[in-house]
Amino acid sequence: MTEKKNKKNLHTRRDFLKLTAGAVGSVGALSAVWPFMDSMNPAADTLAQASIEVDLTEIPEGSGKTVLWQGTPIFVRHRTPKEIEEAEKTPLKQLIDPETDKARVQRPEWLVVVGVCTHLGCVPLGQKPTDPRGDCGGWLCPCHGSQYDTSGRVCHGPAPTNLPIPPYRFVDDNTIKIGVTDD
Repeated sequence: MTEKKNKKNLHTRRDFLKLTAGAVGSVGALSAVWPFMDSMNPAADTLAQASIEVDLTEIPEGSGKTVLWQGTPIFVRHRTPKEIEEAEKTPLKQLIDPETDKARVQRPEWLVVVGVCTHLGCVPLGQKPTDPRGDCGGWLCPCHGSQYDTSGRVCHGPAPTNLPIPPYRFVDDNTIKIGVTDD
């Protein structure tokens, strides 16, 4: 009977040792793999650029501000009533890429566009009051002569499309959030 008891205890101890060794091995393997898996997450600076907030109180009427979002210049312009009226009255037949002003803005006084010419990727002039703005009154790409109106629509030049609208939303009356807008 003692021999049977010893075999049973031996079998129970062996099972316990196998189970313990397997658990310790699994924890060790997970500890070795975790840093590799964690390195696949986006870096903190990338997450920080996923969205940015822009304080609109810093932009007087008739002026613009350039901000960087994910390494791309974004033009935020506080349009005057005259600029809004001109943009709304522009005949769509005159535009290379026809699009209404209302389709390009969430609030008429604020225009938010990607500040990169759609021809060859230059950064158009027109954000500073002293910059040339071309015949359309918005932005002028000095490299190849593309011109954009106060709604960011291409009206002259080799650029094939309007300045793109980035994803954005109004957080409140004085702040917009550019980028990830699902929170």
